[in-house]
Amino acid sequence: MTTSLLLIADTHVPARARRLPADVLDAVSSADAVVHAGDWVNVATLDLLESQARVLYGVHGNNDDAELRARLPEVARFTVEELSVAVVHETGAARRREERMDEAFPGVDLLVFGHSHIPWDTVSPGGMRLLNPGSPTDRRRQPRCTMMLLTVDGRDVDVRLVTVDRDR
Repeated sequence: MTTSLLLIADTHVPARARRLPADVLDAVSSADAVVHAGDWVNVATLDLLESQARVLYGVHGNNDDAELRARLPEVARFTVEELSVAVVHETGAARRREERMDEAFPGVDLLVFGHSHIPWDTVSPGGMRLLNPGSPTDRRRQPRCTMMLLTVDGRDVDVRLVTVDRDR
């Protein structure tokens, strides 16, 4: 059996976009679970994803207000197939990130994070996969807005970085 995950972060609605793009909502409807790595900015986005996703895992980010912080943890942990997964918004500087995350999240197979708006896919010295989907609404200095689609089969993870059309 396989499990499909949609990874998003840094949606910043309505600060950076008026709404979630249709590409994201289409992916939500087809994913077995949605993972949001923080910086929602408004509760309406959380409410929308809770109503649309089969399963939603999320954390609050540095731009999220008290209401979002009351509803979302700083770190979320769950299991998908045979993988231990953790979600956090910030991991600090890119330099030595993998080593720091090995220390901060022992026993975790897959760490999803956000904050930088920069897509990231690496493996730590301890074997943990680190994924940042970028942002589907605010590309910052990146060439395009992005999200990630994962297929998990036991311990195997297939990752696809997907370009998001903000206008669709």
